Amino acid sequence: MSRGLIAAESNVPNYREGITFSVMMTCLMAASCGLIFGYDSGVSGGVTQMESFLSEFFPEVLSEMKKEKHDVYCKYDNQWLTAFTSSLYIAGMLSSLLASHMTRMVGRQGIMLIGGALFLAGSIVNAAAVSIAMLIIGRMLLGFGLGFTSQAAPVYLSESAPARWRGAFTSAYNAFIVIGILFATVTNYYTDRIPVWGWRVSLGLAAIPSVVIVAGAFFVSDTPSSLVLRGYPHRARATLQHIRGPHADVDAEFKDIVLAADQAHKNDKGAFKRLFSKQYRQYLVIGVAIPVFYGFTGMVVIAMFSPLLFRTVGFSSQNAILGSVINSAINLVATLLSSFVMDRIGRKFLFIFGGLGMMICEVAISWIMADHLGKQEGIMPGNYATSVLVLIWMCTFSFGLSWAPLRYVVPSEIYTVEVRSAGQAMSISITFCISFLELQVFIALLCAMKYFVFLLFVIFLLAMTIFVVMFLPETKGVPLESMGSVWAQHWFWRRFTMNVKQESQTLLVK
Repeated sequence: MSRGLIAAESNVPNYREGITFSVMMTCLMAASCGLIFGYDSGVSGGVTQMESFLSEFFPEVLSEMKKEKHDVYCKYDNQWLTAFTSSLYIAGMLSSLLASHMTRMVGRQGIMLIGGALFLAGSIVNAAAVSIAMLIIGRMLLGFGLGFTSQAAPVYLSESAPARWRGAFTSAYNAFIVIGILFATVTNYYTDRIPVWGWRVSLGLAAIPSVVIVAGAFFVSDTPSSLVLRGYPHRARATLQHIRGPHADVDAEFKDIVLAADQAHKNDKGAFKRLFSKQYRQYLVIGVAIPVFYGFTGMVVIAMFSPLLFRTVGFSSQNAILGSVINSAINLVATLLSSFVMDRIGRKFLFIFGGLGMMICEVAISWIMADHLGKQEGIMPGNYATSVLVLIWMCTFSFGLSWAPLRYVVPSEIYTVEVRSAGQAMSISITFCISFLELQVFIALLCAMKYFVFLLFVIFLLAMTIFVVMFLPETKGVPLESMGSVWAQHWFWRRFTMNVKQESQTLLVK
């Protein structure tokens, strides 16, 4: 019988963990892995609309922009230009799967260290690039680094944080992503003024957050769960005592960690295969649905291409980047607010609230774009462009309050320990795969479909909001080792836990 089913038969334990200085510093370091993800997400969209960058690598795009008559929705439609942005994600997808297998050997701390080092190498290659091929190689090194850190950091936070405040601690990863985006957009705002080589400064400064991660990884221990799984129970207990406080009673929590690890060792092989078995059906569905739905909120492309979108609707280069800076600041405010309320009002409410908010905003954006096209005007008038800008800000606030942090929180906490690394790797690789495809085709879709592309996202937002209402259980405050009780009490998923329980009892009788 799985550990999740054992937990389902008992009340959820209360370990009475507190928030200590040690756990805050440990989680702060792990959460800082989000800096590299955020910086890269923020910097690439701004760099791809800089004239100094375009003249160096994509002169045909720059010449198209300067034509008196051109389709404003198609001026950035260049597959090599979008490949510069999207190639990172295909590398991230592959490396996140590799990181899952390596975690059992080097631990989550080691995975974060490797990821930071790879990202550092990629930032150096990109800053020194003299050809498109060199740009793509640098982007892929960055992607390998992101795949490693994205697989390890959220789970590290989830396993280290007190159960009562796990949502806030795990969402700190997303908060650092947004801080990285804000840092990148501010950097772009100033480097855009530097002729010829300003883009090199933007890409090269990615080395700063990667150095922070590489240095910080040396000063934290692996998580207690990971240490027990790798055969270091004494170090695991010492680490648990350290992060819970010298006077905390960790006996009950450590016992549950050891029991969960023992169960994982009994199922040591075939974690990915096991995810597709009936026993883990609920984990598979939620673990796949969240990254898939996240990819189709429309916010991935808005975040990456916000400077290009603002240029498309008529803003100058500097104003487009300034709009992205404000957009990143709004995202940060929403993320911090989400961290504060997540463990109080729960995950489901935020998912629903954010989904409805994004739907309303994206419908309004589509209406404005449709009205503009109907008038057969070239560049959007000021009032239209400003309305689109404000609606994107509102959409970003709804996103930052809900799907942005929760796409890391929920997948990192729902899995039992024997499939946790595999499940997290699956969720992250799906996110990267969809992001790659979406970023590669978005500019072409914007050119071909105009405002209809946002209506497409609205349909997905409606579907994902209904899915959350019907099928996502509430996980706030539940210890990781007792997460099975959540599924056993859910109106739909309990039938699977009950069936597995009956099958296990039948096998015992035989």
